[in-house]
Amino acid sequence: STPDTAPAQGRLLGVASALAREEMASSGRWIRALTRVITKNLQPAGSCTSVRAASGLSKDMLPGPYPRTPEERALAAKKYDMRVEDYEPYPDDGMGFGDYPKLPDKSQQERDPWYSWDEPDLRRNYGEPMHWDFDMFIRNRVDTSPSPVDWNTMVKHFCGFLGFMLIMFYVGEIFPSYQPVAPKQYPYNNLYLENGGSPDEEPPKVHNYVI
Repeated sequence: STPDTAPAQGRLLGVASALAREEMASSGRWIRALTRVITKNLQPAGSCTSVRAASGLSKDMLPGPYPRTPEERALAAKKYDMRVEDYEPYPDDGMGFGDYPKLPDKSQQERDPWYSWDEPDLRRNYGEPMHWDFDMFIRNRVDTSPSPVDWNTMVKHFCGFLGFMLIMFYVGEIFPSYQPVAPKQYPYNNLYLENGGSPDEEPPKVHNYVI
């Protein structure tokens, strides 16, 4: 190409590129229109095409701003189906808890297994707020149930048993005691020949027991 024909070639390339883009856009519109028609024909009557994932939380269930007035605390307690006197939010320390209630650190094992729960596996009722660390207090994780014996009694019994055993080990080291053991018995007069005895002499009689 010459310098005189270069601008003309550039304009031709620009027109060709514009035509290609317009054709792609037109084909894309045809594809979208065809998809809408197919979706509309396959959609049951009375249904809605705009849906939300069932696992997602609604805006009402998400924590809101930290309540700073009694009115805000009352609204937050109502939001989580709690009494105002039972409602206590997490401290506003920048961790993002918002108005979510601070529930007791009690595991599901503490709840009555014979009660008719709405969710027996989780031992909770419908609409009941869940602990922020819910996954830590399920039945196969931490168990905060009170033990039959208090902690002080368990420590005292353990330390007493450990101390007694250490004393007994110490006494056993000072005064060793063993079961009586008879001398080892060997055949052929206690291996007389093997132990260097003369074959020309009669071996001495060996008595390993006394009647």
